[in-house]
Amino acid sequence: MLENYHIIAFTHRNLDLNDIGKLHIDETKQAQRLRVLSDTVGLDELMFLSTCNRVEFHFLTPREADSDFALDFFRTLYPEMSSEQIEHYAHRGDQFKGIGAVEHILSVASSIDSMVVGEREIITQVRNAFEASRNMELTGDFIRVLMRHTIETAKRVYTETSIAIKPVSVVSLAYHKLRDMNIPLDARVMIIGAGVTNTNMSRFLKKHGFKHFAVFNRTLSKAESLAQDLQGNAYPLNDLSDFRKGFDVLITCTGSEHHIVTPEIYASLLNGETDRKVIIDLALPQDIDPEIVATRKVTHISVEVLQKISNENLKERSKEIQRVEEIIAEAVFEFRNIHKLRSVELAMREVPQKVKEIRSNAVNEIYKDEINRLDPHSREVLEKVIGYMEKKYMSVPMIMAKEILLKH
Repeated sequence: MLENYHIIAFTHRNLDLNDIGKLHIDETKQAQRLRVLSDTVGLDELMFLSTCNRVEFHFLTPREADSDFALDFFRTLYPEMSSEQIEHYAHRGDQFKGIGAVEHILSVASSIDSMVVGEREIITQVRNAFEASRNMELTGDFIRVLMRHTIETAKRVYTETSIAIKPVSVVSLAYHKLRDMNIPLDARVMIIGAGVTNTNMSRFLKKHGFKHFAVFNRTLSKAESLAQDLQGNAYPLNDLSDFRKGFDVLITCTGSEHHIVTPEIYASLLNGETDRKVIIDLALPQDIDPEIVATRKVTHISVEVLQKISNENLKERSKEIQRVEEIIAEAVFEFRNIHKLRSVELAMREVPQKVKEIRSNAVNEIYKDEINRLDPHSREVLEKVIGYMEKKYMSVPMIMAKEILLKH
């Protein structure tokens, strides 16, 4: 069973993120497409793991996962792709097999195979991928046992090491910086840009207790969507210079090639206020004109400063990798034994029924007349003896088999 376990993985190490994105499958279509794949190419079990920078296929098959198999695999799963695209993906994925595949998924869930080492979110993503695949009735006993061991190992990594202690994402760092300033929760927060970065940042703030949000975005519908989540107000970006409600914290991240907030616009946003403001500029290039930082009373947090902190924290996390690898090595060894023991359990699960059949045949057929001639007390004693023997015949072979396996 273990040698039939394979992984085909696409990550930032072997593929451009845009190409990885083309492998994502809409949740509403996953069940149908993955079942067709499983039936067509002959998979005993299948799990589909898809994140923003990773797509992996975990499967069990008695087939050799060679280049012809890979071509069948991707041709079946992505019928809309051209022959050139199928060839591209069939030969670019990293492939793992057997115990090497076990070590890979343990490394993934423990975040040392991630684009950002120590990001704990991956453990949730792995768990959700398994639960989704299980609900689609694609997984079986092997992946179930492996995923349980994987999640337990990842939890141990995050508990026993400092791999995830210091934040490294720009959003997390910006949030921690702002939190450390003890900004009042009734502060007026202005958000310019409604993309992923600002969405994540603003949700941190809402969770922390901030209440007053004004969201500006070039596409008004996106501003309205984010503002609705925050219970704030939405405005088109073109109305920025006309805003007169003031702000205490300004968070900006757009894809503009030019400064969004010029000295003139900033002056109008102040609307006569003279107290110190907090500006968090998460854009590259920056959305805030440098003249504002140089001449106004502001506490400025730039993406460059946050990136330097991130790099330092990554260095600290990297020091923990050796300890994580030791834990993973132990977990790989443990899984070998878990798999052996589980194989024995599966192989011997028919033993109890066989023993019951032998007992029934002996009592009701072979020795029926002799038993019927016994007095009630003797029959009761005989039932106890047979019951005792039955339990031992079911448990002793299992114990002995496990002991033999663990010695080899």
